Amino acid sequence: MADGSAPTKSKRCNASPICYLKREEEEERGTEKPQAPGDRETTKLVRWSAHFSTPDVDHDMEKLGSDGTYHLDEVYLNIQSYEGETYEGQIHGEGIACFEGGHTYKGTFSKGLINGFGVFTLANGLKYEGEIVCNKLMGQGTYTWPDGSTYTGHVNNGIIHGIGSFKCAKTSLLYRGQWHIGKWHGKGTVYYNEDQTSWYKGDWVLNSIEGWGERRYLSGNIYSGEWRNNMRHGEGTMRWLKEGQQYVGGWKDGVQHGRGTHVWFLMRTDRSQYLQSNKYTGEFFQGQRHGEGTFYYADGAVYEGEWKNNKKHGQGKFISKDGRVFEGEFMDDQMMIPNLNGGRAPTSLGALPLSDSTVLGPNMALNIESLLKKIPKKTHATERKQVEFVVLQHVTELRSVYSFYSRLGQTPSPDNTFLLSRLQFWRLLKDCHIHQHGVTLQEIDHIINEKTSSAEILSPFTTMLLHELLSSLVIVAYHIYSKDMKSQQNLLAACLSRLMTDDILPNAKNVTGFLFKQPNFASVAKKYMKKCWEVYQTFCRVNTVCREDKTMTCRQLLWMFKDLRLLDHNFTTTRSLEIIAAECGDPNNTSSCLDLELTFLEFFEILLGCAEVKCQQVSDALEEDLALVRVDGQSTRKQPEIEAKKNIQTTSNHFQMEDGSTPREVVSQHMWTEDHKTPKSTESRHEEKDEQSSGLEAKDCEVDLGTQSVNHFFNNFFFPAFQHHQLVTKKMKKPSHEAKRDMVVHLQ
Repeated sequence: MADGSAPTKSKRCNASPICYLKREEEEERGTEKPQAPGDRETTKLVRWSAHFSTPDVDHDMEKLGSDGTYHLDEVYLNIQSYEGETYEGQIHGEGIACFEGGHTYKGTFSKGLINGFGVFTLANGLKYEGEIVCNKLMGQGTYTWPDGSTYTGHVNNGIIHGIGSFKCAKTSLLYRGQWHIGKWHGKGTVYYNEDQTSWYKGDWVLNSIEGWGERRYLSGNIYSGEWRNNMRHGEGTMRWLKEGQQYVGGWKDGVQHGRGTHVWFLMRTDRSQYLQSNKYTGEFFQGQRHGEGTFYYADGAVYEGEWKNNKKHGQGKFISKDGRVFEGEFMDDQMMIPNLNGGRAPTSLGALPLSDSTVLGPNMALNIESLLKKIPKKTHATERKQVEFVVLQHVTELRSVYSFYSRLGQTPSPDNTFLLSRLQFWRLLKDCHIHQHGVTLQEIDHIINEKTSSAEILSPFTTMLLHELLSSLVIVAYHIYSKDMKSQQNLLAACLSRLMTDDILPNAKNVTGFLFKQPNFASVAKKYMKKCWEVYQTFCRVNTVCREDKTMTCRQLLWMFKDLRLLDHNFTTTRSLEIIAAECGDPNNTSSCLDLELTFLEFFEILLGCAEVKCQQVSDALEEDLALVRVDGQSTRKQPEIEAKKNIQTTSNHFQMEDGSTPREVVSQHMWTEDHKTPKSTESRHEEKDEQSSGLEAKDCEVDLGTQSVNHFFNNFFFPAFQHHQLVTKKMKKPSHEAKRDMVVHLQ
């Protein structure tokens, strides 16, 4: 890969003059005579050392052009002529001096010395324009070379030093930043081409890229991280945009080395990214996967073990997408399988023995080994075949269900292909009333994922492939119907068939709950999901009754509301219990749900329900405007938008937290998006069109009413209360010696 090759040495363009002009002193002759016109004055030019060098460019092969060197040894310049102002027999004021050899100066003099602003031009074309102090180039100035290259910035005693910019005329290279004695040193930015699409921004050490910086290559690839001697070295992130790859981890001498993670993103037709991708996490050596590492395939398969030169080599474990496991020796990316001769023969991963299934094919193979262990072994093959026939019977509907729920809350894409998240899977189960069969969603997750860590089970962001959904539904069906149908001949098939007939087919796609009720509402609510996931994890507690993992019960949720001081005269304990019971249990028996475990979906949707209650006054203010829209669309169009804002702000100013404090912001400005505009006054020839338009406006206002409440609840109540609680908790956990010290100080 071009972006991984070693950098080439750049050609140098030297030009950093040191100019020192000195007037020969006449005091040595004993008298100070006025200078008559035509008399020559000798001026000494001491050491014009032209030195400017550019750093080595990296592997885009962007060359700087031919070497340009301007260097004058120590010379004496005699003034041939002077035209300008004098004072008391000395050159003083504005003037033009011409020196032997063709050098000229035009600018300000002071008592025979060049002092002030001027332009000094050498015979070879090198020009300095800027500040000069007592014959020394000092301050702000501009160097211009014969080829058109320029430097503008700070000059110290003739040397480029400080902050300035250099532009190379031949190559369009541009550097802006810090300099040290004529070299790029400190913070700086270099653009390698005229379009400025290839650049580096970051640290420099004496013309070398060293430290931390970001590099964009001509190909569009971007590296951000540590550098040494113009090469990627240390910790950094490389993104190959066109190839759809990213690496985060260690580098050495420009290539991947050490421990890191390389991801190959799978792209859609519009170049947007799928949720699932190939990923390798482990050791690298000189740019290749080498050592211990784990490769996660996009289809769900996993290899964990040893690597050599980018190939599986050594001891490892391969888990196929249908759950089958091979653990043993690998050689050159192939499994070493025992043969009939007692030896071991290489076998490709594609030849890994699959399940006995031949009905559904490898892409939909069911992983139901845990269920087959619960029935007689002699019936395993028949049970598997029969349950696969049931899946095949409903495969069209099941694919449609998977596609429908995987799109919930997602931004539309050209192919509308998404992976089902655990959050969406929970929504499917609730829509199909699975939780009303005497089992919670949390328990279902543990049944399905017996060998999975609790952190993965709880996470709403993990994804499921289609065959994983099918396997999960078979397990759910067995769990809730096996006792009622144990007399059936093909138990697994009978249970799945009943689940499809009684639960899935009649109820799927009838979305309930707060989160996905409206697409616009879901897009707003999802912005708060990650932060709420953090809160959920914080308040989860260890379940010591039957497991050692952390969960949250409805009772703990109520305690959280109390700890965060969210309860008030609108949002009471009774009202919060009603919301919880409606979401998780029996609405007619609120106390029955106190010990039920909550998934994150239930936790989040309860918060969304609480937002409507907690922000009731804001909702009422918006409802008044909505009523005007419903009754008379014309009257609403005549009201300016600012009046609606004023009504909400005035009403919500009465909000107070339980301890009497006022939220940080009463109404956030971002609540009023560009999409929310007060309807303009228009005249319509047809009353039917007018009524239809008014109805659409009312519907938009209903959605907006919910989003305003959610924004207000999270930004002004829930998140500030959580942050305050975290701060107080942190202070309470001070070490005992610190607490004693604070007490002593207080007593004193």
